Amino acid sequence: MPLALYPLALAVFAMGTSEFMLAGLLPDIASDLGVTAGTAGLLTSAFATGMVVGAPLMAVLARDRPGRSSLLGFVLLCAAAHAAGATATGFPLLFATRVVAALANAGFLAVALTTATALVPPDRKGRALAVLLSGTTAATIAGVPAGSVLGTLLGWRATFWAVAALCLPAAAGILRAVPARPAKKGTAGGLRAELAQLRRPRLLLVMLLGALVNAATFASFTFLAPVVTGTAGLGDLWVSVALMLFGAGSLAGVGVAGRLSDRRPGLVLAVAGPALLAGWPALAVLAHLPVALLVLVFVQGALSFALGSTLMTRVLHEAADAPTMAGSYATAALNAGAAAGPLVAAAALAGTDLGPLWASGALVAVALLVAVPFRAVTAPD
Repeated sequence: MPLALYPLALAVFAMGTSEFMLAGLLPDIASDLGVTAGTAGLLTSAFATGMVVGAPLMAVLARDRPGRSSLLGFVLLCAAAHAAGATATGFPLLFATRVVAALANAGFLAVALTTATALVPPDRKGRALAVLLSGTTAATIAGVPAGSVLGTLLGWRATFWAVAALCLPAAAGILRAVPARPAKKGTAGGLRAELAQLRRPRLLLVMLLGALVNAATFASFTFLAPVVTGTAGLGDLWVSVALMLFGAGSLAGVGVAGRLSDRRPGLVLAVAGPALLAGWPALAVLAHLPVALLVLVFVQGALSFALGSTLMTRVLHEAADAPTMAGSYATAALNAGAAAGPLVAAAALAGTDLGPLWASGALVAVALLVAVPFRAVTAPD
């Protein structure tokens, strides 16, 4: 794999840590800034919304600029947003910095997906995507737990400073390793042609499937802590263990799928889809058994990201005629699912910690019901 992929993955690691870290910081933020926990929770919604809206918007703004300069600009903007957040003395300013950070994250991921797949031959897009997404999975394994510990020891502002600091070596790596390419001079007609790709049923189908699978993933990931401490009866420290196991599984799943999604996407979907569908109800039924819970958390992380990353590779293949916007379509689909999944899960709580697990199973079932009639599109082996 080209060296340029690794600083991109480091930047994705920093931004992934930023996206997920608030779960353990919200109580301290609320107390420090004098707002309620519910108000502090709006920071998560602001970030998710900024990601969905920001992906296509930032891709349009960056499409006529060289990829390296766009990537560098987004990373530095992310660093600046976190530095400003770390010094915020009021909630409105912190809220604004989260919106800016989300726009930077969305823009970076949209351009990085396009850049990463352009660095390799068409038959290695899946492996390039796996390297890039390893930054996100590593964030769930190491970045988020480390951020939580840092926040506990030094306060929530230290975690924001840490993310800002992580962006700097990523920026240096991008400047050194990503090839300098001329700007792609797109005309208005060119942009209209790329946006017109969104009318293609094949592209919309794989985007929808990717959003559904990611919604299922985030539905359970967001509400995993109550299952660990409530249903399984484990201590608070086991929440971090469960999250790290989920992250380790996701890293394994992305790695395996990355080697298969270009040559045998149908095999990945045929195996991971039904297994994922069976796994969420199994986790709900066996969650009271700690060993079964921890094993299934790892397995579900692997299956979720194997299936999700393969579908994102299919989005990039189907959007091949939209070279500057394809990454934004994949990013928007991922984050639409990430925003919708927790909302569905919250509605499914209804007095039981296991509701989100059943909701995840239902979302995967919908995805498979949609996918089966269109196997030639989703699994072109």
